[in-house]
Amino acid sequence: MDIFSLIGYIILVLLIIGTILVILADEDEDSGKKIAWIIVIVLLPVVGILFYVIFGLNPRRNTRHDEYSRMFREAFADYSGTKPYMELFGGKNREKIREAYRELSQLLSRSNGTTVTGCNNVEIITSGKRKFEALVNDLENARSHIHMEYFYFRKDDGSRKIKEILMRKAREGVKVRFIHENIANIDISPRYYNEMKKAGVEVVKFTNARFSLLRLSARLNYRDHRKIVVIDGKIGYTGGMNIGDDYFLRWRDTHMRITGNAVYALQYSFLYSFCTSGGRIPEDFPGLFPVQDSGQKRNELVQIVPDQPEDKWPVLHMGAVWTVQHSSRYVYIQTPYFVPPEPLLQALKSSALKGADVRVMIPRKADLPYMNLANKSYYNACLEAGIRIFEKKGNFIHSKTIVSDDYLSVIGSANMDYRSLELNYEINAYIFNEETAVRNREIFLADLGECDEVTLEEWRRRPWYLKLGQAVIRLFAPLL
Repeated sequence: MDIFSLIGYIILVLLIIGTILVILADEDEDSGKKIAWIIVIVLLPVVGILFYVIFGLNPRRNTRHDEYSRMFREAFADYSGTKPYMELFGGKNREKIREAYRELSQLLSRSNGTTVTGCNNVEIITSGKRKFEALVNDLENARSHIHMEYFYFRKDDGSRKIKEILMRKAREGVKVRFIHENIANIDISPRYYNEMKKAGVEVVKFTNARFSLLRLSARLNYRDHRKIVVIDGKIGYTGGMNIGDDYFLRWRDTHMRITGNAVYALQYSFLYSFCTSGGRIPEDFPGLFPVQDSGQKRNELVQIVPDQPEDKWPVLHMGAVWTVQHSSRYVYIQTPYFVPPEPLLQALKSSALKGADVRVMIPRKADLPYMNLANKSYYNACLEAGIRIFEKKGNFIHSKTIVSDDYLSVIGSANMDYRSLELNYEINAYIFNEETAVRNREIFLADLGECDEVTLEEWRRRPWYLKLGQAVIRLFAPLL
């Protein structure tokens, strides 16, 4: 071995040791994720270290917000004492929640400080056709502004129609602001967005401008998985459906159309993303938070909860754990990806073991091949604890919902996996309302008609090679 090879070998060993020490020193990181990264680095040192730098650094250790974030928060703080500000941050509606759930609302406020809002009307949408028709109608009737933020915004027929409406409304004088995720839509030509810009749409690419260290890691790994529309500050959409014909025509998903004070929270979240991604703070800032119609028919209590990787606490993960742990009668979950972090897995098992009816519905066949193995790698542990697992046949189910004890509903963008609960920019709605929860329970039970239940006995009879594949991918589940 010549001197240069020896030096290279020593440097590589030191890099391996140093990277492993960095991983072990992260007190906030999940142990399973640490082990997975160490295995990758030991087996594939050069590639493993590179991947860790790009995909593995824990952004929750970086609590410093950049100048864009500070400017936005200060701009909104100028309106403290106004009705929108008090509705978002005053906390007056928390006392209207059942006492047992108030601590959950307090926990969820740890994200961006916003709390539960009252006087809301929520339409639960389970048909892509219904979402498309309602959204088109609301966009056509926009008078002041349209704000849109999506993980996927495709180039198919439905997407193009939405795009054409946005451009036409911008030409008519409506302020249209649009955020597109940069990595998820990497196959979309810049010309697609330039057409929108030429029509007057303010287009911002989500580039995670908050991160000053290792921008490459931030851009590649921390995705804007949210789905938000705000129209005239009075109508909001959020949930699991992106803009694309898969969602409009083929997949089974769950979305919401919201009117009432919760729209303030969707607006706040959108503007935060818009400004911290490089967009300008709107001159008409106060006008983006108009007085809401106080005569909402159902008066649902809704807490909009964004989560972002630079925040100290993963509140959507913590909220899911709390919800499962405190379910006394039942908790029903729909998710396309079921790779629960260890705290959530333990909560699911303990809830089933204490006697609650815990059910998880996932697609029989995932849209990503490796997720089939990953999803199923958790079956054995769940089934042994009494968790009931249902595989939906037919149309792929992309819905991300939780319903518990005929009171709490959760509908949003976050999957039950590490990426959604630890890495992505997500947004969920927590709805504290009996009628809404019963409706969500009925939706879940209706979907069971297109499902096969997986039993422990049959699962134990699966072929040895599937057992091996599932065991291997389980080791890397925290990295998926």
